[in-house]
Amino acid sequence: MRGGPGALKIRSLVGIRGGPGPPNKFTALSFPHTLSPPVPVIPLEIRRICLICHNQHDWAKMGVGLGSFVAQMDMISTSDHSSIVAINLFVALLCACIVIGHLLEENRWMNESITALVIGLGTGIVILLTSGGKNSHLLVFSEDLFFIYLLPPIIFNAGFQVKKKQFFRNFMTITLFGAIGTLISFAIISFGAMNFFKKMNIGALEIADYLAIGAIFSATDSVCTLQVLNQDETPLLYSLVFGEGVVNDATSVVLFNAIQSFDLSHINSSIIFQFIGSFLYLFFASTVLGVVAGLLSAYVIKKLYFGRHSTDREVAVMMLMAYLSYMLSELFYLSAILTVFFCGIVMSHYTWHNVTESSRITTKHAFATLSFGCEIFIFLYVGMDALDIEKWRFVSDSPGTSVRVSSILLGLILVGRAAFVFPLSFISNLTRKSPDEKIGLKQQVTIWWAGLMRGAVSMALAYNQFTRAGHTQLRGNAFMITSTITVVLFSTVVFGLMTKPLVRLLLPSPKPLLSRTLSSEPTSPKSLTSPLLSNGHGSEFDLGDYSVPRPTSLRMLLATPSHTMHHYWRKFDNAFMRPVFGGRGFVPFVAGSPTEQSVHQFQ
Repeated sequence: MRGGPGALKIRSLVGIRGGPGPPNKFTALSFPHTLSPPVPVIPLEIRRICLICHNQHDWAKMGVGLGSFVAQMDMISTSDHSSIVAINLFVALLCACIVIGHLLEENRWMNESITALVIGLGTGIVILLTSGGKNSHLLVFSEDLFFIYLLPPIIFNAGFQVKKKQFFRNFMTITLFGAIGTLISFAIISFGAMNFFKKMNIGALEIADYLAIGAIFSATDSVCTLQVLNQDETPLLYSLVFGEGVVNDATSVVLFNAIQSFDLSHINSSIIFQFIGSFLYLFFASTVLGVVAGLLSAYVIKKLYFGRHSTDREVAVMMLMAYLSYMLSELFYLSAILTVFFCGIVMSHYTWHNVTESSRITTKHAFATLSFGCEIFIFLYVGMDALDIEKWRFVSDSPGTSVRVSSILLGLILVGRAAFVFPLSFISNLTRKSPDEKIGLKQQVTIWWAGLMRGAVSMALAYNQFTRAGHTQLRGNAFMITSTITVVLFSTVVFGLMTKPLVRLLLPSPKPLLSRTLSSEPTSPKSLTSPLLSNGHGSEFDLGDYSVPRPTSLRMLLATPSHTMHHYWRKFDNAFMRPVFGGRGFVPFVAGSPTEQSVHQFQ
């Protein structure tokens, strides 16, 4: 053997096994082409033994490495299989929620959100029992999952489908309830919690924690409210409660972020003015960003007109531009809820009319389906996470204290909401001259009751404030998390169950003809000239035997086309906005497009 790999291998083995010692007794022989120093010559028998031992050592090492690799692959395979099983179960539960919700469609008490919540709780109990009390959910609640993936489709679809006449007609009242009302509720809940909880043994909470509690429990659950109220049966209530919910969520998130960003150890007038300025900036900047994103999508689709080649592209552009507006708002630390909501309104006014007829149908149902699926996902998600054993372990030794904390928070929510709904309704009624436009006492009670529900926004904010990566080790934080879960479950189930019967009791459905006339979006050609800010009432001739009194005084002045703000907006919209961005009556005329073909058919 004259060198080569074999000689290197044997030399290394001898060096490893022998180590330093006396001079080797084997005769030296040089290997000029391989090694410069002489190495001992090893007899053939010994070389064979060494090779056999080395091969066995390599196979042993290889066997250990292969076994470790197989074990790791088994662990990964087991983990992947567990994830697949969990996803399968979750999707099956989503299907069950939809089927059961359909079967309970005519039920006067239940709705799909409560059904999903109850199914989630039941699933959590089953998992808790089968796992021996170690686990209760298939997925762990994540505020990122909620704010980044689940909430945007819901808010965008709400803006895309909302009846703009009712919304903008009541915009001042909506702003009063959503902004001023949320601040009133925030103050009452924060100072009430500070006054009560300091006297109870629930752990150390700082001033920032108490203010965060006010922001957390001031956020109403607009998702559940959308499913409880009907836009066609109660248009005024729907626009007020939903519009308040959107502005309320945005205000609560802005309050929560301000609490975390400002130094609250030294509160003075300067910080208060900075906070007010920050809120106004966030509100207007978020709104402008949403409007710009919506106009940009309308301009791109109008100019390029993807529909002449593929309707899939224009549908994709609409969806991606809507989501981009939300993420841009998050990128610039604005209120993404307001941004995507106003983006939805602008897209429904301009972009939706620039696409082909098939794309209009597709986008309308696609946005509604995504929103519906995310709503069910959220309630199922919250229901299963509510029984997480880790959160309840810290408060298991004092269940009475946990019940008292939850009861105090529920009481503060009731008082805080009543403190602004009834006074602000009175102020709003002062600007409404027509008796038909005033918010009656029964409507005020319904608005107060419908806004008592708390949901995933409160859960996400509570997790952000009182946990780290979904876990908590402090007694006070554990009390706040478990109390948030209790309040969300109780308010959603109890208040949610009672809302639909309460609406039917206090505000029975109007007669079919009147309901259709007052609450439906006009679809006749006359709707092209109907005012956006009008009260939605037709003329006395249109209503036949039903006589609807016309607005008087200031409302009559606003309803007059030559003096109303809407009149000038319509002129500006038709003269400048729609020729550039498209919209109803300004569908792009492109050679070879479906629009041109339909025009030639009529000619």
